[in-house]
Amino acid sequence: MKKDEELEPEVRRIAREKGTEAPFTGKYWDAHEKGVYTCTICGTELFSSDTKFDSGTGWPSFTEPVNLEHVILKEDTAGGMQRTEVVCKTCGAHLGHVFNDGPSEKGGKRFCINSACLELRKTEE
Repeated sequence: MKKDEELEPEVRRIAREKGTEAPFTGKYWDAHEKGVYTCTICGTELFSSDTKFDSGTGWPSFTEPVNLEHVILKEDTAGGMQRTEVVCKTCGAHLGHVFNDGPSEKGGKRFCINSACLELRKTEE
């Protein structure tokens, strides 16, 4: 697990200070490689490329985590908004938010995740 002092400033701002990267700027918003997305801080497996979809928002979007046991969903009312925050259960990193506007045929959830909090462990196609 990386220590906070070892994190790049953008990762620290997002993961530890609950920031958000600008849309269409993260390294994974338009990625199409196959693999598993892990937490950039602790390496916990979070999302599969099999559940990634283009939400048109400019952030990596997934229909579900690899395992719900790997994330914590918390009420987030910051900025006067009503949202559900997604947090890495292992290290407490803020990952993004989950919304109820995902593909209905896949459960209707959209896990909107900051690229800065993810590392893609590629698999062979």
